[in-house]
Amino acid sequence: MSSGTAGRKGWLSERVPLDLEALKVYSNEPVPNHLARWWWCLGGTPALLFVVQVVTGILLTFYYVPSPASAYESVRRITHDIPYGWYLRSLHRWSSHFMIVAVWLHMMRVFFTGAYRRPRELNWMIGMGLLGVTLLFGFTGYSLLYEQISYWGITVATNLTEAVPWLGTHLARLLRGGDAVGDHTLTRFFIFHIGVLPTAITILLALHILLVRLHGVTPFEFARDRARPQGHKTYPFYPDHVLIEVIMGIGLVILLSCLAILFPAGLGEPANPLRTPAHIKPEWYFFWTFRWLKLVGLTASVLSIGAVALLAFVWPFVDAWIRRRRPGSELSVWIGASAVLCLLGLTVWEALAAH
Repeated sequence: MSSGTAGRKGWLSERVPLDLEALKVYSNEPVPNHLARWWWCLGGTPALLFVVQVVTGILLTFYYVPSPASAYESVRRITHDIPYGWYLRSLHRWSSHFMIVAVWLHMMRVFFTGAYRRPRELNWMIGMGLLGVTLLFGFTGYSLLYEQISYWGITVATNLTEAVPWLGTHLARLLRGGDAVGDHTLTRFFIFHIGVLPTAITILLALHILLVRLHGVTPFEFARDRARPQGHKTYPFYPDHVLIEVIMGIGLVILLSCLAILFPAGLGEPANPLRTPAHIKPEWYFFWTFRWLKLVGLTASVLSIGAVALLAFVWPFVDAWIRRRRPGSELSVWIGASAVLCLLGLTVWEALAAH
């Protein structure tokens, strides 16, 4: 090594006094073999998709104008006039859909493998918060188009919010910027989409990763792993697991690019507050809530969905209570399977319904 290179390294290490060897040892702990399978390490997938969302979202923000008079026209300009604007918008749209699917699948994997149990209850609750923020990302994002459907979707959503006991009226006013959807509503949704929600998801992700690091990954051992010598039941985080994540990331970007090219994001009619569409449907990830609203009515749907969300949030403690009284019980699996089938059934029902 030349004296110049050594001098530069000495200059840098003096000003950034990091113990790189200690950092390498801490960050390169062994990873259980089951995480080499993609479906067992779904947590990294939404994180990769979130990065795509951030990059494409920042680029789209340069051209988007968050005002009722200009929002629709700015989206039309991005789609048709800005070079590669259609591609960035389509990539942003498809990655948001994939992120919602990935978070749902990750939560289901954690639930059905019991990885939320002691001492990981708090991380499950943080994961539920991440799921809620991800869904809000999707809702606020498609609301910014200021299409006819998205405008009336905002109207329905704020009416649902208003039906929440005690706080509903105040929350609805906060979202609308007044007593009804108006000029301030779009600005509020834009602030939520590019400011409040990214901050919330960053904090939750940091806490989630911190708890994973402190508790470690939930260990699962399969028959093929038991047959291996003790030293071969894990593999290095770097470079092995990092390379797996890089390959997944490249594959996701290729898939998203193909979908963006083959099925680019479209644009409906501009918002018209004076004309209610004959049939309103939200994005597919809210189909189940919309169908449930039609079946039981406004107040009952808000109360029941809120109750189910609260139950899911505290489920690790409910499960612990069940297992104390019935040791070894897998009642949680049956309850979870029933809930998933109900969600799928309501979603498919709404998707196939004419109105």
